[in-house]
Amino acid sequence: MSLLWPGALALLLLVPALVAAYAWSQRRGSRPALRYSSLSLVREALPGSSRVRRHLPFALFAAALASLLLGMSRPVAIVSVPSSQTTILLTIDVSGSMCSTDIQPNRLLAAEAAAAKFITAQGPNALIGIVAFGGFAEIVQAPTNDRALLLDAIRSLTTGRRTAIGSGLLRAIDAIALIDPNVAPSRTDTSTTVPPTPVLPGAYVPDIIVLLTDGASNSGPLPVDAAQQAVDRGIRVYTIGFGTAGGGGLAANCAPGFVGREPNASGAPVPGGGFGGGGFGGGGFGGGTQGGGNFRRGIDEVTLKQVADLTGGEYYPAESAGELQAVFDKLPTYLIVKHETQELTVLLVALATLLIATSLALAQAWRPLP
Repeated sequence: MSLLWPGALALLLLVPALVAAYAWSQRRGSRPALRYSSLSLVREALPGSSRVRRHLPFALFAAALASLLLGMSRPVAIVSVPSSQTTILLTIDVSGSMCSTDIQPNRLLAAEAAAAKFITAQGPNALIGIVAFGGFAEIVQAPTNDRALLLDAIRSLTTGRRTAIGSGLLRAIDAIALIDPNVAPSRTDTSTTVPPTPVLPGAYVPDIIVLLTDGASNSGPLPVDAAQQAVDRGIRVYTIGFGTAGGGGLAANCAPGFVGREPNASGAPVPGGGFGGGGFGGGGFGGGTQGGGNFRRGIDEVTLKQVADLTGGEYYPAESAGELQAVFDKLPTYLIVKHETQELTVLLVALATLLIATSLALAQAWRPLP
């Protein structure tokens, strides 16, 4: 349970103050004391129910007041609701190191094959989108249930330079925002829009991001900063570290040359998206250097785990095509639920009303005291 106005809990201090005032009034209004030789005689003389009848109405009234004051803090509960439709964003690293042949025929083709099998296995209500990222990121295919479009987009991927994991996450958020009105687009440092109100902890939308990479981020925003934007929107991110520790040689003809045409190199964006010489999808994501490129092959598992843990997802390592396929097969895409917040104030007010009514009824029925 969470509180929308936690500061209102300070008002609960009125309850012990009221109890103290009641106790003081009872002592002040008591009759003059009489001397008895034994307290046991007094206890035997008083009816057992008199003290209950005297104090129970006030106890019920104090409980009702506590319930009303607690309701002023606006407690809410997170409720899991099955979702009839979910959106899955496949966010795939297409940096030059994806041409590595440590996984045959190379990492990129192995990732494409696993992604294609994953796409065909999803139900008709699942919307799938594809984001590719190298030194920058773009939406290759907006979320759709057209499997043919998705498979064509997967097969169109080629490689580029650098690895911008944070940019990939932000573009995936934007792709989800295109079709889910409950998800706000991502924000950059130059955004003039008001940031969205973060969802309550533990609340999630029925949309997930599956991010596959074989390296460490060396361009664009920090992955953890981008992941925080996913957290604020209730989007879970499942990360996959793909590749072996030793890496391998680069596959021949993995992609056309991309030297000097990456973002911020020539500084000339191509109208309609992408940058000089291509862009994403169709003509491909630029290209990759062949032979001897200085690629980082080490997977930043610490960051990938941090992104997954922060967003409520999970990190999966995969060092072969078979392991990658197994990871895709066990992604939680069939039982995805959405989380809604339900305010409990009305229930607390109803409880307080019942307690007050009971207190008044008992006070009237037990008056005068025996």
